[in-house]
Amino acid sequence: MDLQLDGQTVVVTGAGRGIGLATVRAFAREGARVVAGSLSTTDELAALAEDGVEVVEVDLATADGPARLVAAAGPDLAVLVNNVGFVHPRPDGFERVTDAMWQQTLELDLLAHVRALRAALPVLVARGGGSIVTIGSVNADLPDPLVIDYSAAKAALVNLTKSVSKEYGARGVRANTINPGPVATDLWLGSGGVADVVGTATGQDPAAVQEQAAAAMVTNRFTRPEEVADLAVVVASGRWPNLTGAEITLDGGLVPTL
Repeated sequence: MDLQLDGQTVVVTGAGRGIGLATVRAFAREGARVVAGSLSTTDELAALAEDGVEVVEVDLATADGPARLVAAAGPDLAVLVNNVGFVHPRPDGFERVTDAMWQQTLELDLLAHVRALRAALPVLVARGGGSIVTIGSVNADLPDPLVIDYSAAKAALVNLTKSVSKEYGARGVRANTINPGPVATDLWLGSGGVADVVGTATGQDPAAVQEQAAAAMVTNRFTRPEEVADLAVVVASGRWPNLTGAEITLDGGLVPTL
C-alpha cells in the first residue's frame, strides 16, 4: 500500500533514541525527507544521516529550540511528529515533587510540543494542509501517582492535540494522538529508567519490576518502539484524510476500561 509519504518533509522531535529514532527510520523507509531533532547526534542518527536523514542538534526544552527545528525543515513541511518527552518516577510521593521537577517535566512533555505546534501550524496551513502526530501516553487517561507530573502533562498534551484538530481541521491539518503503554526503550528499561528507579526505591531487582509491568498487559510483553513508529507512519499518511482528533491506544491491553 502506498502511504503517499514519498518525498514528503517530516519533522520528528526527540529523535535520538527510542520511539523517536524508530519513527525516523520508519518515515525514511517510506521515502520521506526526515528532519530529526535531537539534543545530540547519537551514533544511530549519525548512521541515518549517511543515508539522507537531516539531523538537527537542538535543545527542545528551550523557548526557541522547537521553532529552530521546524525552521530547518523549510516551507515544505508536511508532517510533524511531536514525540519528545521525559519521565522520572516519583517514589517519594507527591509532596516531594518540587517546582523544579514539575517544570522539567512540563518543558519537555507539554511546552516543547506547544512551541513546535506554534511554529509548524502556519507552515502546514500555508502549504495547504498536513499532519500532526502526537506521541502521548496511556497515563493521559491512567493517572499514576508514581509518575504524577508525567501523567498530568500527558493529559494536557492529549487535550491540546484534540483542540488543535478542531481549530485547524477545516484548514487541512489533521492532528491525532498515539497513546503507548510501556515501551521497550531506555526510558523504561535502561539505566536510570523506570524499572531501575522503582527497583531501587522498593528493594526489587529491576528485572522483577519489568516482569510485573509486562504481566499487567494481556499480551505479557512491552510494546516495541517500531510498533509505535509504524503506527505513526500510518496515522500521518494522507490516505485517511478524515482521520483527525483521534486517540489511538497501543498498550497491549493494559488499560482495562473503554
